[in-house]
Amino acid sequence: MPRVRRCRFPNCHEFAFMPNHYCKKHIEHEKELQERNEFYHLHHKRSKQSQWRYNHITRYRNPVKAEQNKFYHSKQWREMRAIVFKRDYHLCQYCKTRGQLTEGNIVDHVLPVERYPKHMKDLDNMVTCCGRCHYWKTRFEEQYYGTGLHGKPTNNPPLTDVKLIAKLSQKIANERHHTSS
Repeated sequence: MPRVRRCRFPNCHEFAFMPNHYCKKHIEHEKELQERNEFYHLHHKRSKQSQWRYNHITRYRNPVKAEQNKFYHSKQWREMRAIVFKRDYHLCQYCKTRGQLTEGNIVDHVLPVERYPKHMKDLDNMVTCCGRCHYWKTRFEEQYYGTGLHGKPTNNPPLTDVKLIAKLSQKIANERHHTSS
């Protein structure tokens, strides 16, 4: 007995015989569906490959990064995040210095772990931040400290003043917005 399924056409209660997804009345939509599925699978496969590369090669590119990644998957990190969120009332500390109240869902290291690994587990080196501030602070760290995959370390002194970091990060954001306009 052939296998059947309900036609995918909206409000159609007819049955389609597999491998088709549409009944005889709506079969002309089958080719369009197959093209969409092929496009999705082609692009989804690339995405999986690039995700695998990031997870297995980029994240573990050196012993320091491997140790960081291991820490970020630990119970200790989850507990530390909870402490920081509770301490900061889930408010972005960078926005707060500018007089804005924004919910934060990221715990950020004030001194980047890449340059100051000894401060990775220091609660005083962690603040709650929002995604926008985290993005611009990362751009600031790339310029100021030379962090990132292709960054060259600089000799700039460490900055721990959250208000100053927020100001400098905002300056970079403003510069990028003015040059892209």
